[in-house]
Amino acid sequence: MEFKEISEKCFYFSSPVNIGYVYQGGEGLLIDTGIDRGTSRKIVKLLKEKNYPINYAILTHAHTDHYGGAASLKKDHQVKLYAPRLEAVIMENPILEPIYLWNGAMPIRKLRNKFLEAAPVTLDGVIEEGRQMIGPFNFEAVSLPGHSYGQSGILINGILYAADSYFGKEVLAKHKVPFIVDVDAAIRSLKKLKTLSFEGAIPGHGEYEADIEETVEANINCHLNIREFLLHCIADSKEGIPMDELLKKLFKQYGLETSEVGQWLLYRTSFTAYISDLIENNAISLAVRESKLWLRNNPLNA
Repeated sequence: MEFKEISEKCFYFSSPVNIGYVYQGGEGLLIDTGIDRGTSRKIVKLLKEKNYPINYAILTHAHTDHYGGAASLKKDHQVKLYAPRLEAVIMENPILEPIYLWNGAMPIRKLRNKFLEAAPVTLDGVIEEGRQMIGPFNFEAVSLPGHSYGQSGILINGILYAADSYFGKEVLAKHKVPFIVDVDAAIRSLKKLKTLSFEGAIPGHGEYEADIEETVEANINCHLNIREFLLHCIADSKEGIPMDELLKKLFKQYGLETSEVGQWLLYRTSFTAYISDLIENNAISLAVRESKLWLRNNPLNA
């Protein structure tokens, strides 16, 4: 983890999961907290070395790699915590993520780990879309759903802390199928990023860039290419194709390999999001046949 300066007031901790930091008016604001207590301790240590305080933290969305360290920061350092309203519900009840990954049933113990279920967070308030203040910090919360249900980016002092609304190009190349819950919302959020005015942006995963247009386009194309691949696979199957068979094709096409149940479920969630998008846009239809879910190309798209 490396503490990097963007401007006089804006910084970030560069790591596999970037964590933002803003200092002004003698107080410090974190944007996300990392995955666990160990990460939060590293943050505290680095800031103490530079005589920077931590008074507040905004948690951009309810994925454990972004808010897992929040509970310990509040307990050990009395940091006040804020999050988008819908994401806050999951942070306060973190078993909800393993529940939805396990199709709504009580999740198996293997899924109840720090990567999927963080310590519960007691929030001090929620953030809403638009301009607002926390302490001395005047910022704009930018609604950027898609990767999660109610994710917000934080635009402050000309810098956009963009959470996981987009990924760095190297991250996209590595993971190939990024985690997503709503394809249409994700693409709209990516297009929204191109309309914002800022001096630079830092994603949750990737490098800081002054101009993110090319990176944003790479993200849009990634989603469009995956969706098009799945649609072609369905269209090529005249009788339709079972969802589990199509999922196998996605794994093969993108070279996805994992022996971890949790990682497999995350890929399946992304896959299901693309299928939902195709269904809701009337490109394909869904039916139950032979005790399986089958997908078929709609006649108008044949």
